[in-house]
Amino acid sequence: MPLTTVNPATGEDIETYDALTQAEIDDRLARADAAFARHRRTSFAERADKMKRAGDILEKKARHWGEIMTREMGKPIGQAVAEAEKCAWACRFYAEKAEAFLSPERVETDASKSYVAFQPLGPVLAVMPWNFPFWQVFRFAAPALMAGNVGLLKHASNVIGCALAIEEVLREAGFDDDEIQALVAGADAVEGILNDKRVRAATLTGSEGAGRAVGGAAGKQIKPSVLELGGSDPFIVLADADLDAAAEVGVQARMQNNGQSCIAAKRFIVEESVGEDFTERFVRRVEALKIGDPMDEATDIGPIARADLRDEIHDQVQRALKEGASLLTGGKHLDRAGSFYQPTVLADVQPGTVAFEEEIFGPVASLIRARDVDHAVELANQTPFGLGGAVFTQDTEKGEDVALRLEVGCAFVNGMVKSDPRLPFGGIKTSGYGRELSHFGIRAFVNVKTVWIG
Repeated sequence: MPLTTVNPATGEDIETYDALTQAEIDDRLARADAAFARHRRTSFAERADKMKRAGDILEKKARHWGEIMTREMGKPIGQAVAEAEKCAWACRFYAEKAEAFLSPERVETDASKSYVAFQPLGPVLAVMPWNFPFWQVFRFAAPALMAGNVGLLKHASNVIGCALAIEEVLREAGFDDDEIQALVAGADAVEGILNDKRVRAATLTGSEGAGRAVGGAAGKQIKPSVLELGGSDPFIVLADADLDAAAEVGVQARMQNNGQSCIAAKRFIVEESVGEDFTERFVRRVEALKIGDPMDEATDIGPIARADLRDEIHDQVQRALKEGASLLTGGKHLDRAGSFYQPTVLADVQPGTVAFEEEIFGPVASLIRARDVDHAVELANQTPFGLGGAVFTQDTEKGEDVALRLEVGCAFVNGMVKSDPRLPFGGIKTSGYGRELSHFGIRAFVNVKTVWIG
């Protein structure tokens, strides 16, 4: 079955690819298995040299890689270039830190020698999304390859060009052709690949539904998995916050990547006493965003990645309005080619409604009023999701207390939620399980082995 990529800014087809046949997939798995037997025996120094070269290639050709991302999924070009550069950072981070993260840990016992060893598992299936088409892959691939594993990348079907470009980066850096393979295949191929005994683990970033499918399939095969799923992140603004800073960061936190980010701020929970002042500042900044050609450096908001996703966002907005939300700005398709949607702000959002309960994966912000700090925390936690959360206040001790009370995998005080190679990243509840990045991420796909010598 052919798979066609489409430019969401114009609606025009980019390229059509033939999906792998079952025989071709089987051959890829055999090659991955053989590559693992070789790669696991290489030294950390050998792997690090290649990974550093990958970082250099990503950085030196960041504009080239960025244009591929922008063309396939509509990310503003400045953000796409920054994404390639962030991938370079991750490559260098793990090139420098992997050996220390995985060094054997001596434990004193009744043995003459006992320690914990960290050994690679084998081929890992990575089912990756389109919204950060390079970063999501490299934050898996850099630690996995440095640990001695090999990767099988089943990327989203609308960013196949990105998948093949990532292969190009790693092969140019010196990694074996079979140590990271892009599998051009539809979602219907995933379970069969995961069921194969040569595949030892899986990682997925995507929707809750995709997570249930992949996590369930991995569980049936008794294989470890890491899931990073959706979010409806709270962005709490307390009465003593710097409202200009909160509005400035809040708009960036909601509208980055055209609003298509799992860790985007989605529910803005504002103390009643500053509700009107914050709303005025926030809406003014949203209305100042420039919507247009994502290849234009001046563009703030590009298209939604696919037309069907734009229509789903509009449906959610319309349902929210029927449930009593107020439309402060936006709420419409743009009358132009491509799948553009106006940056939108909804007010008077209440628990139990679509704008509170569902993840709206686009440039739509929900404004919610809280009576006080405790009510703000209660509203923040009143969700099945638990990925990230932020709080703005000039009292950092109070902000830290709120951060610790949020039911999330990462909490930020006076800053937007973001991923960083130095810090673990992931969620709880229906936002997934397991961690990526930092030393926790590189240990996600290793055998933590006890060695006891009498």
